[in-house]
Amino acid sequence: MNSSGRSQLKSIFNPVRELAENGRLSGILLIMATLFSIIFSNTGNASSYLQIWHSEIGPTFLSKSILHWINDGLMPFFFLLVGIEIKREMVSGELSQFRQAILPGFAAIGGMLVPAFIYIFFNNGNPETSHGWAIPTATDIAFSLGLLSLLGKRVPFALKIFLTALAIIDDLGAIIIIAVFYTSSLNLLMLVMFLLIFVLLLILNRFKVRFMFPYLLLGTMLWYFVMKSGIHPTIAGVLMAFSIPVTIAEKLEEKLTKAVYYFILPLFALANTAIPLSFDMAANLLSPMSMGIILGLLIGKPVGIVLFTYILVKTRISEMLAGIKWKQMIGIGMVAGIGFTMSIFIASLSFSSGFLSDISKLAIIGGSVLSAIVGLLTLWRSFRSEIRDPRSEI
Repeated sequence: MNSSGRSQLKSIFNPVRELAENGRLSGILLIMATLFSIIFSNTGNASSYLQIWHSEIGPTFLSKSILHWINDGLMPFFFLLVGIEIKREMVSGELSQFRQAILPGFAAIGGMLVPAFIYIFFNNGNPETSHGWAIPTATDIAFSLGLLSLLGKRVPFALKIFLTALAIIDDLGAIIIIAVFYTSSLNLLMLVMFLLIFVLLLILNRFKVRFMFPYLLLGTMLWYFVMKSGIHPTIAGVLMAFSIPVTIAEKLEEKLTKAVYYFILPLFALANTAIPLSFDMAANLLSPMSMGIILGLLIGKPVGIVLFTYILVKTRISEMLAGIKWKQMIGIGMVAGIGFTMSIFIASLSFSSGFLSDISKLAIIGGSVLSAIVGLLTLWRSFRSEIRDPRSEI
């Protein structure tokens, strides 16, 4: 290939590489997948497209729809990756020291409690929708960090670390919520089998077994028995992350990151946002359920995060991030209201009715978009005011 050809290829691939390195590409792929799925679900070929996701595949004893295979078979890899990230931060990262972890940890708790209370306020006493209280409690790591990267070097490093730690703790909270509140009736025999497999994984780790194959074999068995026990199979990914040695976890993280963010999550978005729109759905975007989700993300997240941070700082239990103003903390709270992946996942577990599930997903998209726009504008204005007058206090 001549120099002109190589130059043309570089002009194509270099921007893509830059997007991948700064975290924006995964967010762009999720947006594209979501838009494609919603648009295609409302065309003349919608019935064929929707039927794809509900087609059954697999052996008789594991026959599931493609949608279920994505949510139950592929999403555990996402949760495995999240579990590895949490473990790394707890072992040697920002969550390894109490004083480092307490501020984002307390803020994350506030960012889960207040949105849940807002949702419950709107849906209290409605047995059809009250089960969705956890939907607005989640923060999407890929989208929130990708959005923050749009502001480039203006964003202080401390603010990026705070949002990363908050999102990780938030994901841990979502995992606990799914395990405790979104578990169906338990199969005692399968539960015992899954616990035995988990103990075997811990024994391998304890005896410093550093070969990946036995962990992968037992991890597959763990996934099967967790699913059959009645607990959602994504929990198997988290349990495996915490039971494998750090060295193996690092290798898995390296292998999983691109597959998860550039294949599994876009595929998840395609399958779970295949929503045929109707006038009834548009009218229901102002229903108590939708308002609970939208306001939970847009208002509940920043209020909970800022309020709990303020309490910790004013009681001197912790200190405010160095050089960070309260307006910037409000902006970060709003960015944390982007709840796309985990919120949609919880929505799919919350409602047996496809109609309610679809409305909740539209509300999630609406609340996340509003949170992204308002959060980005708030942060941009705060950084712009600092450039005009570095001595000014917000």
